[in-house]
Amino acid sequence: MLQNSTDAENNFCSLATGGPEERRIWMHQARKLLSLGLFILAECNISSGNQKIISLTSLAMRFLITLTDIKGWKCTTTNDFDDANIQVCNLIQLMGSKHSILYSYIRRFICRLDVPSSNHVINVVQADEIFVITATAITFALRPFHIDSAGQCPKSLNLQNTADLFLLYILTIPWLTKRLPAVLLPALKHESILSPCLRSLVIDKDKIFREMTEIEKADTSEAEVISPCGFAIGNIICLVVCADKNPMNLGGFTCGLNYALYVRGVTLLSQDFLRWLDKYKPSSTGNQLSISGRETSIAINTKEDETTYQLNLMYMDLLKPVYQQWHHVTLLSTLESGGYIQENASLTAEIPGNLQLLDIVYFYCSMLKILAMLNPGAGSLPILNMLSFTSGFLGSLWGTIEGFAFPDEGHYHRSNNILKSESEPSSIKKTKESSKAEGPRWANMLNKITGKPQTESGILCSTSSGTSHDQAGVSYNENWDVKPLRRGPHGIPKDISSFLHLFCASYSHLLLVLEDAEFYEKQMPFTLAQQQRITAALNTLVYNGLSRSCSQDDRPLMDSAIKCLHLLYERDSRRPFCSPELWLAPATKSRMPIAAAARTHEKSRNKLDDVFNAPGAVSVITVTPHVFPFEERVQMFREFINTDKASRLMVGEVVGPGAPSLEIEVRRSHIVEDGFKQLRSIGSRFKSSIRVSFLNDCGLPEAGLDYGGLFKEFLTDMAKAAFSPEYGLFCQTATSERLLIPSTAARSQENGIELIEFLGKIVGKALYEGILLDYSFSHVFVQKLLGRYSFLDELSALDPELYKNLMYVKHFEGDVRDLSLDFTVTEEMFGKRIIVELRPGGKDVSVTNENKLQYVHAMADYKLNRQILPMLNAFYRGLSDIISPSWLRLFNASEFNQLLSGGKHDIDVDDLKKNTRYSGGYTEGSRTIKLFWEVLTGFEPQQRCMLLKFVTSCSRAPLLGFKHLQPAFTIHKVSCDMPLWATIGGHDVDRLPSASTCYNTLKLPTYKRSSNLKAKLLYAISSNAGFELS
Repeated sequence: MLQNSTDAENNFCSLATGGPEERRIWMHQARKLLSLGLFILAECNISSGNQKIISLTSLAMRFLITLTDIKGWKCTTTNDFDDANIQVCNLIQLMGSKHSILYSYIRRFICRLDVPSSNHVINVVQADEIFVITATAITFALRPFHIDSAGQCPKSLNLQNTADLFLLYILTIPWLTKRLPAVLLPALKHESILSPCLRSLVIDKDKIFREMTEIEKADTSEAEVISPCGFAIGNIICLVVCADKNPMNLGGFTCGLNYALYVRGVTLLSQDFLRWLDKYKPSSTGNQLSISGRETSIAINTKEDETTYQLNLMYMDLLKPVYQQWHHVTLLSTLESGGYIQENASLTAEIPGNLQLLDIVYFYCSMLKILAMLNPGAGSLPILNMLSFTSGFLGSLWGTIEGFAFPDEGHYHRSNNILKSESEPSSIKKTKESSKAEGPRWANMLNKITGKPQTESGILCSTSSGTSHDQAGVSYNENWDVKPLRRGPHGIPKDISSFLHLFCASYSHLLLVLEDAEFYEKQMPFTLAQQQRITAALNTLVYNGLSRSCSQDDRPLMDSAIKCLHLLYERDSRRPFCSPELWLAPATKSRMPIAAAARTHEKSRNKLDDVFNAPGAVSVITVTPHVFPFEERVQMFREFINTDKASRLMVGEVVGPGAPSLEIEVRRSHIVEDGFKQLRSIGSRFKSSIRVSFLNDCGLPEAGLDYGGLFKEFLTDMAKAAFSPEYGLFCQTATSERLLIPSTAARSQENGIELIEFLGKIVGKALYEGILLDYSFSHVFVQKLLGRYSFLDELSALDPELYKNLMYVKHFEGDVRDLSLDFTVTEEMFGKRIIVELRPGGKDVSVTNENKLQYVHAMADYKLNRQILPMLNAFYRGLSDIISPSWLRLFNASEFNQLLSGGKHDIDVDDLKKNTRYSGGYTEGSRTIKLFWEVLTGFEPQQRCMLLKFVTSCSRAPLLGFKHLQPAFTIHKVSCDMPLWATIGGHDVDRLPSASTCYNTLKLPTYKRSSNLKAKLLYAISSNAGFELS
């Protein structure tokens, strides 16, 4: 049985060239020897250190290699070479047949090899005999592929079964590329190995996945963390990558790779892996983006958690090429050549052979979900970083979406030769066939490539700035409710759904860092006209998706669409690029009545954390309140408060007029301190009626009873004092609006944080009672109160000088090291200058060209978030004690200020006149009344506000107009008897006007001349007195 003997009588292999009976004996014995050798291999445990077993296994594998390679047979002559070759080919074909034990036994051996603790594969040769065993096992596994590709067999081998087995048993081995020596990996990377496996997967995926499930049941060592399908993804990705592809060592694909098979194969595996994750690892969804866009943190509490955490990190290392730029760019560049290196024929009649943009979209959609579920801490951010900054990619995605959403209008794909008509989804092609002729496009296409504005033939051409609603394409309002998206995710084909998911996820990531100059002036990556269409499409999709119940499969799309829509809305709220009608369009014909919507919302408040399981109306109000006009949302807000008051009354809490009230006395000169001392600890009673008695400078109570008016005056005056920069709790922004933001110096004041929390309650009480205050807060501060993202450009309103310097660093073209910056900021606290690190060890980290973007965003984060966080949290605690945070989320930052302060610093005289009542004998035609309206119209805006404060204790008009002022603004006649001679002599009434703020009543004497009325009125409203003048 010696294989190396030249004597045919003593060489077992000579039987292969004998007669039929001898060949049958040879095949029978060879199969037994093959089984024995593989059994020895499968039972070999390298870690046991048994040298005899290792030596025996090495000998057995060398024998099998020789047995299946006729070049090593000494007994073969030229005349019988063909006969021997036929026998070897038949044996090898049996090795790769459906019921062969070859690959299952090799799998058992490789699974016993150690996995290096490092994140890198081993680059040194293992111990000699172990390496020989491993190398011969791999060689043996590849024999069926090599025999076929070399054309050594007289008849073609059927590689289908071999490829199935190799994929099932070898490519699903946990950490395959880490277990094997690096020098063996090129053999597995060859196109003759991977292409048949990927082809088999694409053509017969159902059978493959069924058999993978059986493997998972039999091998549970690693499947508790990652399924065989998951390991197949990681192994294939590692095997298609050639790290030394280019001189820069940036990575590249192996030579001859069939890109279409690779992308589709990995996508199919990913989709099956995601089903496994959903079924067996429900808790792993903790890393997914929530609707607010925040990543949830990972808590490691047990040793088991730590093990899973480390295994997930190792698995992410297998997927690393997927989120590298070269990987994405290479796939996109192959769209021009059809995605094939060596063949262009279709896989089957149903599966096109060329790589399409849709394939790439499916691929990265699946990868986004996998990273979101398994990547500790970072989630899907690595892929989003890469996708959002790939030139032209977002434009290509939107071009396809636009063709579906706006089929009857011109739409243009942003070029870069990424998107081809032949690679468009079938749903787009059908839409185009039914669309109207679109006219010439070449000029617009060229302009898009060069970044120039569209020509007049383009749709929705916008102005260069586009910062006002008048420039936002109002003439296309009928298109803002996008018809193809009116059924939400249910009405979208699968291909478009994937385009939308990837687009929203990538674009929302880009919007986080996109500067205003890029968005508005440079109009990158989209023109303002395109931004409007994007916004309209997402607005329609999200509204209708929430109105109708969403399935679990729709949640990734809805999550990403909601986040992208919120970012666009917040940018528009700060600097408009869309018309107001656009935001209202989807719900124009289907909005619920205000009262009904408010009741439904309040009944389902316990479900607000999961809007997809809440009733449709609740989801709409929670996620897209902007589809309701501002006035309706204000009414809804008041409905929430009325419902809360009614519920408190039902449980016995004191509310409403006539109920026992909490009484306090305050000095006007110490209004903040007295109010804080008496109200800081009353808890929920802050929502109840509070009666105020003012003490004058002599310590005596002022005249008048508080039926609500004095409390309003107390609230507004205390806010005026506490929010004054001189008090030290709040400071004003450097912009012309002089908006309020907590002062960092508040921390050093006695009770500073407690006072800010108390002011939060004061603001909450004002909102609860509908009392307008005279101040507005910085948008940055309000955004944080509402739990929303602050854009980098908002720093310009907070600290223009710092923003200017950061933009200088960001766009600095030289070596940033020359600026001598590090990751620290100097802050003054308790009278001392303190250095604060922007990141751990920041004082030792210099700012370089490589990390300057990190520095810019770290500094912005400190100023926008970290610096005011203690004061922000304190104010939020106080505010949320009175007002539910979900109520306030109905509004954006500008609307919050309007809700609080009433908007414009003036009043509408015509509206006030229309809603004024008269008493005591006055009528609309009375001479004094006519003089009053004449004088009021001639007042300066500030004087009109002073009059309003004099009468109602608040200088701002009711938010929705004076018809909502309760009680109504009233002018009461004060008769003044004068001697006849005084009237004849031209004398007028000398008495001053007075007011009853609790009844919103102006007590106006019967003046005869407008000059006297004006003088007396100005004197009265400037004296800061009301009741005492009566």
